[in-house]
Amino acid sequence: MNNKISTLRNEVEHELTAGILPFWIDKMTDNVHGGFYGRMDGDDVLHAEAPKGAILNGRILWTFSAAYRVLRKPEYLETATRAKRYLIDKFYDKDFGGVYWSLTADGEPLDTKKQIYALGFAIYGLSEYASATGDKEALDYAVKLFETIEKYSFDNEKGGYVEAFMRDWSHIDDMRLSDKDENTSKTMNTHLHILEPYANLYRVWKDARLERQLRNMIGLFTGKILNKKTCHLNLFFDNDWHTDGDIISYGHDIEASWLIHEAALVLGDDALLKRIEPVIVSIARAADEGLNPDGSMIYERFMAKGGTDRELHWWVQAENVVGHVNLYQYFGDEAALETAVECWRFIKDKIIDHEHGEWHWSLMADGAVNRRDDKAGFWKCPYHNGRMCLEVIERFACC
Repeated sequence: MNNKISTLRNEVEHELTAGILPFWIDKMTDNVHGGFYGRMDGDDVLHAEAPKGAILNGRILWTFSAAYRVLRKPEYLETATRAKRYLIDKFYDKDFGGVYWSLTADGEPLDTKKQIYALGFAIYGLSEYASATGDKEALDYAVKLFETIEKYSFDNEKGGYVEAFMRDWSHIDDMRLSDKDENTSKTMNTHLHILEPYANLYRVWKDARLERQLRNMIGLFTGKILNKKTCHLNLFFDNDWHTDGDIISYGHDIEASWLIHEAALVLGDDALLKRIEPVIVSIARAADEGLNPDGSMIYERFMAKGGTDRELHWWVQAENVVGHVNLYQYFGDEAALETAVECWRFIKDKIIDHEHGEWHWSLMADGAVNRRDDKAGFWKCPYHNGRMCLEVIERFACC
């Protein structure tokens, strides 16, 4: 194995074990009300009374479960178990099924809507805990959530999954995942984060219906979500899959390139892989339009307005590394490995907070560190950066 890979692997393992994971254990564990604190701002001020989000909890559960599975350190299992317990005992809606969007700081239901994206991350975390430990309870709840998504969200007529519902699964007017999104009934982002947990669940639960829906999801990405002219992914759709295709999200493109590939690999179908692997490469190549000379990747481009958001988000850089490592590992692309190494160098130099731990949200277009957005919170978690580290560690385990 060449020196670039061994150096990359050693450095990301150190960042994971000495930087990312200790931050969440030491600074974000809520020993008063249970679970984890809901927010630390960009100036490293802890907001102990902030609401707690389901996505953050599910992502913490996935990260520490995966870290335990790969590295077997008992403190990772302890943190993963805390996250599992809090998700099942507090976030899971025992009356209507699914998980609440948010809780108060002391663990009471706050926003009780059912966002399918959040259910996806609950499955992702629970299935990973089951994979790491063999825990039946975690697997049972992951399967319950799968059945809930299929019952209420799957569009049997036109395919795909509807975004959101009220607590009792009745219609909700505002389906947006965040205030940055369009209010449409189907989105690329939610479908990507159903594909991801379904693939992970299939690793530990070889169910025929799950397999069928995972195959359907891959078909949706290549048949409905992919813009075949540009090889970028369209983001927002109505029930009939109509879209304006205005926004290019480079981070989602590169993330999807390897997650779609991963789903096909999990299915173990050589014919499927042969069919979709050229598409995987084309999506990754399209994402490269967002690369800077230093290997970093910009955020978005707006086609109709002709504008570009050049902010350098932490999660985009993490997915940039994994997507290009995937191109090297499975397609022998040496230039992609160089891009991954260069982006990691950028992360080390500009994104990691070496003084206080974890990663900054982003670097602004003018080069300034973004402190207006959170260090930890609803959307800022150890999942993208932790997963980047774990992917490199596992893919190059022989180093």
